[in-house]
Amino acid sequence: MMIPERPTLERRVLAALDGSADGGPRIPVLLGGCGSGRTSLLLRLRDLIGRNQAQYVDVERVATTPERFLHSLRESSPFPGLPHASAPAGARDAFDAALAFIDTARAPGTTAATFLLDEFLELRTFESFPGLRSVLRDLIGALASSGNRFVLTSRYSARALRLLRDAPARFEVIAVAPLTAEEVRATLPGTHAEDHVRGLSDRDGREESVERQRDELARIVHALADGRPSYARAIAETATAMAARGGADPVSALAALLAPGGQLAQNCRFCYELRLHRARGYGALKAILEVLALQEPLTLTEIAQRLQRTPGSTKDYLSWLEDVDLITSRQKRYSFADPMLRLWVRLHCRPVPPSDEDVSRELVAYVQARLPHAEPAMALSAAQEDREKNWGIIEID
Repeated sequence: MMIPERPTLERRVLAALDGSADGGPRIPVLLGGCGSGRTSLLLRLRDLIGRNQAQYVDVERVATTPERFLHSLRESSPFPGLPHASAPAGARDAFDAALAFIDTARAPGTTAATFLLDEFLELRTFESFPGLRSVLRDLIGALASSGNRFVLTSRYSARALRLLRDAPARFEVIAVAPLTAEEVRATLPGTHAEDHVRGLSDRDGREESVERQRDELARIVHALADGRPSYARAIAETATAMAARGGADPVSALAALLAPGGQLAQNCRFCYELRLHRARGYGALKAILEVLALQEPLTLTEIAQRLQRTPGSTKDYLSWLEDVDLITSRQKRYSFADPMLRLWVRLHCRPVPPSDEDVSRELVAYVQARLPHAEPAMALSAAQEDREKNWGIIEID
């Protein structure tokens, strides 16, 4: 799912690549959670810079062995005049050749090449090969001294920040912030969304313009999605599609998306499993997430008591969850980093799949926590109507 354009963020990245008169080009490192739009941004940057000037690399997909990674780099390169290379003698030789390639490749006209390395931390996979115990440190050193330009991304903010703590000043960390309500508004499809809000205006007997209704819709989507681009896009598109079939709203859309087999249910499951498998203590970490799904924020002592483990071991578990950005800590109290993922855990981390009633009950609490009482009027009217269509829609008091 492509995320809508974010001109301000794109301009900041391009400005970092161009550099200032005194500081020179910098290496932007974009950090954001699952579905935050990092890949969409890199693909747009490739088009803005020029496809013969920039090479996009999905590191997560091609970081298998150093030899195959090198082959993928060379085979997909848009840069001309690549010299013939002999087969590397081993894993270390192949990785060194990959570093040399991204350092020496040139765009047409012998200008600096731009490499867009998506999920660059996945190169850590190579550290299981002989002679490659410091792959990421070697990469950082090679990029810092290169004359080429680079943009890096990662979904693992804590790990990336730790890696870059002592990196050269050329690296510039850019947190991919949540969408604003105005940016969410740009995700609303045009014609059908306008028909939808016109219908809401007719039902409610209101005289507000379509534009004002779109603003209201955007604010509700923004609140439900916590400003996260992939969530907002999914809710907006699903609400519009349901409206074309007879009327729906963002809450109805979210209920459908989180039901078993729904798009957001699948996306949350992927993010949940991916991050847990990158951490240690899989079973214990799942137990802590279930504890926090029932109540948050909690202190270390409160979590340890519920988990029936010592504070020392619980502290280790919590640090491992923080390491993969599943939880955050504020004033020594722990909570989910992603409220939608917490809702998914409440719904789906149970012995049986949730029923329509389960989804409705959990959404009531979620919506009431995230929307002011004055705003859900639009959702209420559609929910009352849609419940008759067996979509398991909730009613908000």
